[in-house]
Amino acid sequence: MTLLKIKTAGDAVLKKKARPVAAIDDSIKKLASDMAETMQTAGGLGIAAPQVGVSLRVIVIDFGYLDFEKAESAGEKPAEPEFRPVTIINPEILDKSGVSSISEGCLSVPGYRAPVERASHIKVRFTGIDGKERIIEAEGLTAIAFQHEIDHIDGILFIDRISTLKRGIAVKKVKKFLEDIEEDGDKVENALYGKS
Repeated sequence: MTLLKIKTAGDAVLKKKARPVAAIDDSIKKLASDMAETMQTAGGLGIAAPQVGVSLRVIVIDFGYLDFEKAESAGEKPAEPEFRPVTIINPEILDKSGVSSISEGCLSVPGYRAPVERASHIKVRFTGIDGKERIIEAEGLTAIAFQHEIDHIDGILFIDRISTLKRGIAVKKVKKFLEDIEEDGDKVENALYGKS
């Protein structure tokens, strides 16, 4: 596995609609594996291929954390979340309903969070890394994670869904974050966001 560089707000690849995956070959499997490692190292819940500079409709979401969060919300006291990345290829939202708003963050907009309004329930069709088509219904944080990551492969960042003023603040925070990495020499942040 390889740690990949995360593209940040302002990078052109994040504004392009990603191409569908035609075949799930070894290069797609490696990409998904590298994306999972990058997401885990960065402490993210999900990551889309454009965020690592690849304009393909591939997403990885940590379902281990989603299960942990769901159990906690139900009043249970689960053990620590287990990292369980799920690869989602060529996803398509078939249906959505309800409205939900939570404060979202993004690996491509480090250091900034803002509330975003999204559907609270969705139905999604996608292909798994095994080549099998799946349809799932999701709600709560799972629905939000899917919508956030599908936005990425459609060339939309969560800050595109907030006011122009807040978007400007977010972009300034990203620039400051990138400047600070070079100054403080943090090895993990440098590996994820620094110059190659």
